[in-house]
Order: sequence, then C-alpha cells, then structure tokens
Amino acid sequence: MSVRKFKTFAEARRDLWLPAGHPDLLVRMARLAQLARATKCPQGVFRFRTIEEAKADKRKPRER
Repeated sequence: MSVRKFKTFAEARRDLWLPAGHPDLLVRMARLAQLARATKCPQGVFRFRTIEEAKADKRKPRER
C-alpha cells in the first residue's frame, strides 16, 4: 500500500469516497459489517444495589 499525502482533511475525505458500482465498495461494506458483528455491547438497562456491584459488573464481559 502506498503512502498518500494530503494538505487538508477535505482532500483526504474525498480520496476515501468511492462512486456507486465501484468493485471495492462491496469489500468495504463487508469489512464494516464484520466489524459491527465483532463488537459486543450489552443490551438493556441494568440496575445494581451498590456502586461496587456496578463497578464489578462493568469489568465482566457479557454474553448475548
């Protein structure tokens, strides 16, 4: 992959844009979908009796 230099953020933003029908567009969409599936966010609202319980629960990963 080559290094590209830009003078402004607008130039860099324009360089990332792909027109409709571009073959790499589907690849980027697939990567984004894979990233969305990889993130695990707990759903719902959780109540705790104490601050200590909430802090302890925050460190544990949740299963879906």
